[in-house]
Amino acid sequence: MLRTFGPDNATLTVRTKRTGAAAKAGHDLVIEVTSWSATLDPEQGSVTLTADPRSLRVIDGTGGMQALDEEDKAGIEKTIDDEVLMGRPIEFRSSDAELGPDGSGQVRGELQLAGERSPIGFELVAAEDGRLSGAAVVRQSDWGMKPYSGLFGTLKVVDEVEVAVDTGAGDG
Repeated sequence: MLRTFGPDNATLTVRTKRTGAAAKAGHDLVIEVTSWSATLDPEQGSVTLTADPRSLRVIDGTGGMQALDEEDKAGIEKTIDDEVLMGRPIEFRSSDAELGPDGSGQVRGELQLAGERSPIGFELVAAEDGRLSGAAVVRQSDWGMKPYSGLFGTLKVVDEVEVAVDTGAGDG
């Protein structure tokens, strides 16, 4: 049975971590993608996802010398749009998905990110209530992206970021 997901019945988040000599000044971020859609078809063994690169919103920042305020969050969002993703499409298409009837299983395919395509895989896990969750580690450099750095290179975003999806219960 075809299942569809988006912001109305699921969450798609990106988690970043910081490194470098000035890491204490920065924040580990939780960023929510607010405009996206995904389909999952266990019978066909397919998974697709498209996301609007300009819809990323910082929802939490931990660590740092001071808490993030709304202006800080807006500045981070602008930097992601202007310097990292540059409005380029984000799309995933499975090439091989071994899915059970509940949607759980191994998924492999290609992710288009920052104008580049590269293979990626992840596992979807089904809960008893029908909820699906999964996460993949995206190494930015695999897509030709240079991880963000600030403070003259002494504060950097770690190359590996975690992208996670968590659906609501039921058929979506």
